[in-house]
Amino acid sequence: MADSLPSQIISAIGGPDNVKSLTHCATRLRFELVDGGKVNQNELQHMKGVLGAVPQSGDRYQVVIGGGVANVYNQIMNLPEMQRVASGAPAKAAGGSTEGMSNADVKAAARSKARGKVAWLDSFFEYLSDSFRPILGVLLGASLIIAIINVCIACGWIQSETQSPTWVFVQALYKGVFYFLPIMIAYNAAKKLNVDPWLGGAIMAALMTPSFMSLMSTDWAETHCSQSVVGTQQCTTTVFGMPMQLSDYSGNVFVPLLMAAVLALVYHGLKKIIPDSVQLVFVPFLCMVIVGALTAFLVGPLGVWVGNWLGVGLAWLNSHAPFIFALLIPMIYPFLVPLGLHWPLNALMLINIDTMGYDFIQGPMGAWNFACFGATAGVLILALRDHDTEMRQTSIGALAAGLLGGVSEPSLYGIHLRFKKMYSRMLVGCAAGGISIAVLGWLFPSTLENGEVVHGVTTTAFAFTSLLTIPVFNQMWVYGIAIAIAFFVSMFMVVTFDYRTPEEKAEVLARVQAVQADEATETPANRAAVENAETHEDDNLLPADKTSAAGAAAAREDAPAQPTDHVYSPLAGHVISLDECGDPVFASRALGEGVGIQPTGGTVYAPLAGVLSTVAETGHAFGIKTDDGVEVLVHVGIDTVKMNGDGFTVAVKQGQRVNVGDKLVDVDFSKVTAAGYSTTTLMTVLNTAALTRVTPHVDQDVQPGDVVIDIEH
Repeated sequence: MADSLPSQIISAIGGPDNVKSLTHCATRLRFELVDGGKVNQNELQHMKGVLGAVPQSGDRYQVVIGGGVANVYNQIMNLPEMQRVASGAPAKAAGGSTEGMSNADVKAAARSKARGKVAWLDSFFEYLSDSFRPILGVLLGASLIIAIINVCIACGWIQSETQSPTWVFVQALYKGVFYFLPIMIAYNAAKKLNVDPWLGGAIMAALMTPSFMSLMSTDWAETHCSQSVVGTQQCTTTVFGMPMQLSDYSGNVFVPLLMAAVLALVYHGLKKIIPDSVQLVFVPFLCMVIVGALTAFLVGPLGVWVGNWLGVGLAWLNSHAPFIFALLIPMIYPFLVPLGLHWPLNALMLINIDTMGYDFIQGPMGAWNFACFGATAGVLILALRDHDTEMRQTSIGALAAGLLGGVSEPSLYGIHLRFKKMYSRMLVGCAAGGISIAVLGWLFPSTLENGEVVHGVTTTAFAFTSLLTIPVFNQMWVYGIAIAIAFFVSMFMVVTFDYRTPEEKAEVLARVQAVQADEATETPANRAAVENAETHEDDNLLPADKTSAAGAAAAREDAPAQPTDHVYSPLAGHVISLDECGDPVFASRALGEGVGIQPTGGTVYAPLAGVLSTVAETGHAFGIKTDDGVEVLVHVGIDTVKMNGDGFTVAVKQGQRVNVGDKLVDVDFSKVTAAGYSTTTLMTVLNTAALTRVTPHVDQDVQPGDVVIDIEH
């Protein structure tokens, strides 16, 4: 077993030789693998410190860590076995060949992999994501500065029209991020396409120099309004005898994205025809001349035009169908974010701010975010009620990341996507929040600084929707009420209707009861009390003709210092693999390795000696912990918790010590079948991960007391 979380992750991902490259975003480790089939998905998903594991197309893989992802990334890259990846040395390919690529090369190469019929669409969204993801931190920092400034203005501590040196400096702290955003995006986009990122940034910076921008205010430029709907001015001048449209590219996102794509074509084309010995000089030179000219004459105006009209289209929808728009945004975001398809909308938010001076998408988006956080709060309440320590820790961290940072990934990957009923609860909150913003936004519209009235919640900043950024929205009280409704409706739905199936809830309660039983038997006094309460009535033993194997096993188990080497069949039947059991939870090994038994007898016996840490009131589940710490779950039937004990006659109680062959429960399997449930009895070693090896013996007919699982410590 690996000792540290970084080592465990690398082991589960298929080892260091399976890693081509590793990067990270705000919450996730992003692996590029040699062979995605080598990943142990189940081990990753149940690893302490990992919120989720998400396979991607093209041998890509994401491991969700949360806010501490940067520390885990650094620890992984500092592992001795990861020095090849850290240095950018080639990985051995699945077919045995090597690919001499750096980390950036490998990331860019993923674009050309076969990813199905929509490979181009997959690559497009990945291009958008990787162009924005590295600058999320500075965008978040800028949004918080804007929020603090708005609070100061609202409280009357500063005047919004003041232009003192102090105020100009404070504004520069956040305006610099948005003004030079095209250069940052150009850098990231070029890097994504395996182009010198400084080249991408330099070409974009050329169009933003003060001297070039000043052409719009000189006698050389002709100004006329050609986009009256958007309200932007188009200036033209003559360069080399040809007309060139002049635009203010500050804050624009489409132009650098289009420019980087053109640059990639030119850059890689030139590298094919220019000798290696002079590439360092002539490739950048020719790229700057060719792509710089193409961007100024063609790509730049095209990017401005596309961005403007996309903003106009959304503005039209918001104005003419505000209810549909306010409901659509929070309802689709829960499906876009897990797939990384929300980045185009984030880009449109920035475009709206750049072209119109305000954005109307982030208000409805806030309804989704707070519905997500409300669902997490509901999970926290249930975890506190059920004394579920693991889920309590997960939900507290996810809720803090959401409410304070506006980050939804810890909630999504750590909780929501793991439980199929969660979305039906959360979407009710999304709808409630969206409807609230639509109604209140129509009745109490926002008034912009220029006097324009907009029906809906607006903001002049790109802000992460958290508690700290509420002041950046207009009307602030409308936004506050809407997100509160989304939050509490989702929380109510989760608390009232739960987010787990009855089976999932029963398993959680069984685990909690096992922990509580362990704690109760830790002291010598309590252990003595349990042992004094033991009962070994004759009618709880196996029949005489079935006691040979069980009796020998019981003799071995009675020695408390001896390690548990075997788990015995609890009933007669045919042993099958967990993969064939028909229950996805058990088949995923989330509850450990084990077996399924298709019963031919109706009495279930203890499969090993120990203390009954769990005895379900319905008689369908039993947890046993041995003296050397092996934890075994016996689960009679699938979904039989819904029978509420009908057909189950329990012969033991929680805290009782049992030996191999002691009767646990009599089951009328005909009733189970008549009720429509599977009779397959499942038995797993809950703490499989803490053991060296757990080996099931399947595809055999057994009697009570026959060995079905071997254990190595």
